[in-house]
Amino acid sequence: MPSFDTVIEPDLVELKNAVDQANKEIGTRFDFKGSSAKVEFAEKSAKDREITLFGDSDFQLEQVRDVLLARLAKRGVDIRFLDLTAKPVKLGGDKLKQPVAVKSGIDAESSKKVQQALKASKLKVQGAIQGDSVRVSGAKKDDLQAAMALLRKELPDLPLSFNNFRA
Repeated sequence: MPSFDTVIEPDLVELKNAVDQANKEIGTRFDFKGSSAKVEFAEKSAKDREITLFGDSDFQLEQVRDVLLARLAKRGVDIRFLDLTAKPVKLGGDKLKQPVAVKSGIDAESSKKVQQALKASKLKVQGAIQGDSVRVSGAKKDDLQAAMALLRKELPDLPLSFNNFRA
């Protein structure tokens, strides 16, 4: 039976390259001279990744974030992978840091949204939650391709990708 997996997986190579390019730009820009502005990428585990932004003020932290987002967009990394909701943390003096989580894997709530969208579509496909991915299977390849298009349209806030397509 044809199937594919729906996942949320950032391109880590491009993500690291974007962080490196952002640091290069921060190092050469005049408005960042003599400051502690930088971007760090930490990979704590296979699914737990974090980018940390550093700056001397709220305004500078916003500038660092804008530089990073511009570099990510230029490298073709979807910005929806980043969770920019965390508040900046004071380090000492007027220095700040802001942790930015990198989304990887579909959480339970998003998995349910994917399944509900598939059921509501009346397509002849089934979705099965398998850890941090959703396996979608159906009788025809055309139904699976229609399901991919439907998921992209119905869930625009999730940076979904599809792999393991089996015919």
